[in-house]
Amino acid sequence: MAKSKHNLGLKEAIIEAIKQKKGHDIVAIDLTDNHQAVADYYIICHGNSSSQVEAITDNIERFARTETSEHPSHIEGQQNALWVLMDYGNIIVHIFQEEIRSFYNIEDLWADAKKEIIETEE
Repeated sequence: MAKSKHNLGLKEAIIEAIKQKKGHDIVAIDLTDNHQAVADYYIICHGNSSSQVEAITDNIERFARTETSEHPSHIEGQQNALWVLMDYGNIIVHIFQEEIRSFYNIEDLWADAKKEIIETEE
């Protein structure tokens, strides 16, 4: 049975917004057990171009606001759209261009954290 797209939690709304704009390799890193982490979750994905990174960013902001009434407290990196960071307090979203994501490889910074690989339709 398909999950309802209404009344989604913030994490689920962000993931759905990324899927809508065909974001690649979506990973949700659960940091709730890490007392040194600045957030409970990191959600990471990448796009193929600056225009796709911008589209994903805009869609997350719009969809999360519509579904959860949540707004990011801060967004960085929109000028060049190589790496955009969206701060939702307990959830930090990283939207990369693929080569920048590969270079920084931030998923490996949290090697001991639980990682959820989000399936997407190709």
